[in-house]
Amino acid sequence: MRNIFRDRGNKTQTCWFTLVCVPADRLPSEMFEQLAVPLFERLYNFACWLTQDRNEAEDLVQETYAKALKGFSSFQPGTNFRAWIYRILRNAFLNSRAGLKAVSLPLDAEGEDAALPATEETPESILLQRADWQFVQEALQRLPVAHREVLLLCDMEEMSYQEIAAALGIPIGTVMSRLSRARQALRAAVQTIQQSGATKKS
Repeated sequence: MRNIFRDRGNKTQTCWFTLVCVPADRLPSEMFEQLAVPLFERLYNFACWLTQDRNEAEDLVQETYAKALKGFSSFQPGTNFRAWIYRILRNAFLNSRAGLKAVSLPLDAEGEDAALPATEETPESILLQRADWQFVQEALQRLPVAHREVLLLCDMEEMSYQEIAAALGIPIGTVMSRLSRARQALRAAVQTIQQSGATKKS
């Protein structure tokens, strides 16, 4: 049994994960621990954004670690472990109750301009830099999962397009196209929230 500690302000929360899926002598468990444990906080935060429920996020992360340990023999040393375990979490989410309920972006709507670039400086990124973070958080929650996840992986996890493609199991061109659409959708959502707030104040 493995315990992982999470600091929450002045409190430390202990999460226990029972990782008994595979005999210890069959996998380099120490290597898995070195690679996986440092990613716990980020995986948990990503799971919270996906599920929008802390309890479900806890369950999702536990399931991710169990599946990752069980399938660690399929991981190729020298390749991107972070993208590998994020893909496990994302697939587990899509198969979960929360994932099945989530409204997804139709993938066939992305095919025609999959090469649409997602530049570093855009009107959307400039607006988001200046916007109240509370507005951005609320706007993110309104986005479809397909938009939300690509924004989180790119702008919060600071993954490269190649890493995002590996984590989501989609071509790099589709990553760029989806990211561009997601930023436009986020910009529109932020503006809607800002306008709503201004109307309430007036």
